Amino acid sequence: MKKHQVYWERFKRALRLKGGEAADRFNEKQDAILEPEDPIYQKKIHGEPLPEPGVLTRGGIDVWFMLIVLGLILYGVIMAYSASSIYAAQYHDDSTYFIKRHLMYLGLALAMTIPFVLMARPWFWKFFAICAYGGSVLLLIAVLISGTVFGGANRWIAIGSITIQPSEIAKMALIMFLALFMSKYQKQINTVQKFGGHFTYGVIGPVVIIGIICGLVMLEKHLSGLIILGVLGIVIMYLGGTKLKWFAALGVAGTAVVSGVLLFSDYARQRIDTWINIDKVDPLGEAWQTLQGLYAIGSGGFFGRGLGMSQQKYGYVSQPQNDFIFTILCEELGMLGVLILMTLVVLLVWRGYKIAANAPDMFCSLTVYGLTTKVALQTLLNIAVVTNSMPNTGISLPFFSSGGTALALQIFEMGIILSISRYSYQKK
Repeated sequence: MKKHQVYWERFKRALRLKGGEAADRFNEKQDAILEPEDPIYQKKIHGEPLPEPGVLTRGGIDVWFMLIVLGLILYGVIMAYSASSIYAAQYHDDSTYFIKRHLMYLGLALAMTIPFVLMARPWFWKFFAICAYGGSVLLLIAVLISGTVFGGANRWIAIGSITIQPSEIAKMALIMFLALFMSKYQKQINTVQKFGGHFTYGVIGPVVIIGIICGLVMLEKHLSGLIILGVLGIVIMYLGGTKLKWFAALGVAGTAVVSGVLLFSDYARQRIDTWINIDKVDPLGEAWQTLQGLYAIGSGGFFGRGLGMSQQKYGYVSQPQNDFIFTILCEELGMLGVLILMTLVVLLVWRGYKIAANAPDMFCSLTVYGLTTKVALQTLLNIAVVTNSMPNTGISLPFFSSGGTALALQIFEMGIILSISRYSYQKK
């Protein structure tokens, strides 16, 4: 086996045997769930001393992760105002209309999140995962029955002056509920028994959990949400121990589902056609926003035109405070601004994965891995959309795009990670 393959196998094994999982196995001597090639198993059968069991400790939140999140929030607030002020003045007679709304959701999210960060214990998030999954299913059904149409899509529920996008809640709920399932049935997933073992609990169970959510999102003809949910589901399945051989079949099934959405959705199919034939489509019609976004990106250079100095936000990039805010960032702050953004996201992922590696149990670990990956995935997909590397599918830029549900959920998800960061397994 090549050197990089050895390291990769060690990394995957570490995910399955990390922290509290390993400690529980040492204490309870559950030999049956250890793989024959597992180093812990080998130590046992040869009578070698085992690693010292871990003990659950509680401390302060991960300060570095918190500072990175605060940096992204502050950066997002600055760009949200800069990108939205002209559009807000034109359509709402108030240049601060969108930034006030942005700050309102931000304040509500922080007020809701801080108590959970300070008081919630790891077991609470397991209960929360069940409630979140059930609630998101009900909300997705409600959208299909009495949703609000905006921009040609039916994905929102209006409650007074507040609109909720259930598919955003579903992303968090899917990660946490699937993490709960994979951790609860880890023993069965790791067995060689097919039915009632790794196939039933490592493939069928997770596919049903993912399928319920993705099926409801598919009925909304929400292609970007469907893709993100599918990718996040596969990530949690893989880290949770699903055998690699099943992912080829899952890839075929996922491709079939996406093809079905394209077949029955004129809205999604039109976006694909525009992307493929961008040089042939009417530049004043379907290709307008994409082309104007590319002009904004290209005109920024390395240092940009200067904060607040964008020209494309003067009616060229439609709703620049939302999905295409990255183009305004490029125009005003240039490649330097992009490098700052990407550095913060990379640091967030690195710190989040470190928290996951030291999490108190497998559920918490998979949850942190999933929520951290969600931020990275949506950032990459948003950049891919606005640079025309993939079809325009309406993906928000985390912490930057001016939105209600998405922004509030992102803050709350970071709060979950900070809450879990207070607990870890340490050597005695």
